[in-house]
Amino acid sequence: MAEEGLVWEEFVEGRTFEAGTREVTQDDVESFAAVSGDRNPLHLDASYAEGTVFGRRVAHGVLGLAVATGLLNRRGLTRGTLVAFLGLTWDFVGPLYPGTEVGLRLEVRSRRGTSRPDRGLVVLGAELVAGSEVLQ
Repeated sequence: MAEEGLVWEEFVEGRTFEAGTREVTQDDVESFAAVSGDRNPLHLDASYAEGTVFGRRVAHGVLGLAVATGLLNRRGLTRGTLVAFLGLTWDFVGPLYPGTEVGLRLEVRSRRGTSRPDRGLVVLGAELVAGSEVLQ
């Protein structure tokens, strides 16, 4: 069994975490297109994509978000301790190209207690990065 995640008291404002890396492949893009139904040629057709501002195929933005949630899950910060995921705000800053190794950086932005002393609400900031470049 996997190790338990952090309890809410351990999420101190300003604390940062790295959540590993993963390469986003063209196979990932094609699988995501099949699952989502988003078959935009920008993601799938190399000839089409060459004629765009990007000059090559680009992964779906939401695929980047999905990869970020997978990296967070693999990191295990909330494994066995998360009660609910309440919301999300996500910005798409730069293109995610197939073949890019991405990582997830996290920071505890805020936290507050609830009426139950063993629980609290934690707001995490997250960035999907390729090296030092923020993509999402």
